[in-house]
Amino acid sequence: TNVIEQIICDSDLFHLGTPAFEEKNKLLREEINMLQEKRIGKKEWRQINIDFLERHRYFTDFGRDKLEPVKQQHLHDMSNKLGKKEKKAAQEKAADPNIAVKMLEPTPDEVKDKEKDREKEKDKEKEKLEKEQAKLEKDKQSRTERGVVAMFRIMSENHINLSQMADSKANIMISVNTIVISIMVSLLLGKLQFYPEYVYPTIILVVVCLSAVVFAILATRPNISGGTFSKEDIQAKKINLLFFGNFYNMELTDYDWAMKEMMADRDYLYGSMIKDIYFLGIVLARKYKFIRYSYNIFMFGLIIAVLAFGFAYLFLSEPV
Repeated sequence: TNVIEQIICDSDLFHLGTPAFEEKNKLLREEINMLQEKRIGKKEWRQINIDFLERHRYFTDFGRDKLEPVKQQHLHDMSNKLGKKEKKAAQEKAADPNIAVKMLEPTPDEVKDKEKDREKEKDKEKEKLEKEQAKLEKDKQSRTERGVVAMFRIMSENHINLSQMADSKANIMISVNTIVISIMVSLLLGKLQFYPEYVYPTIILVVVCLSAVVFAILATRPNISGGTFSKEDIQAKKINLLFFGNFYNMELTDYDWAMKEMMADRDYLYGSMIKDIYFLGIVLARKYKFIRYSYNIFMFGLIIAVLAFGFAYLFLSEPV
């Protein structure tokens, strides 16, 4: 026998050299009595175990060094419990061929069968592990996709909120400056002939307000493309169908086909979402750039206009 067979043989009867031998031996007797009609008495069972332990031997060094002494102690204890007459009678009964008790050392064929069974169990465990791993990978991919979708949704919401804030800021600048211009037109222009020293400050203020309004309008002015695409554009994955400016001039059937093509292609879909986020960012950058120009012109221009009015009042106006 090879080393693997020796290890399997010793592991199969490992309990013979452990304190658990008595408990397992008792359970084995009860199991045999339940499976056959003829019951085995305690003394007879003790003799059967003595005969088996005398014939049995361990193959590995560990079994001979660690388990054999404990097994011999079990054999010694059982031999002491069995008297000479009882031992002789038990031996005769143990030799009865009608007693269907087999406690023999495993044969090489049995060892091979056990190895085959172990291999089958390993294959089943491996297959089960592969299925569980595939399920975990699928769940991980699903969680990743949900995370990606959530990321795109949050980014889109943030861009939309920032765009609304930019439009609100631009609306404030347009409202304030148009009110200032209206007041100057209705009140100051008719009186400048009597107060010529305020002509230049008024011109400065009008230019400042008009410039601020122009940049605020540029920030909110929409810019859309032609709204058409071709079949080649869809096949080349060039068109972002998530933005209305790329399809508003197309027929419904063409748009429906293009959307289904995009949804069937995961890379195309994610690529369109990435492009949508990117171009939203470009539009936001343009809006905030013009709004910054508008606010800077209004802030510094208003300061200059007020200083000009103050200078005209203090140094150019005629004393009353």
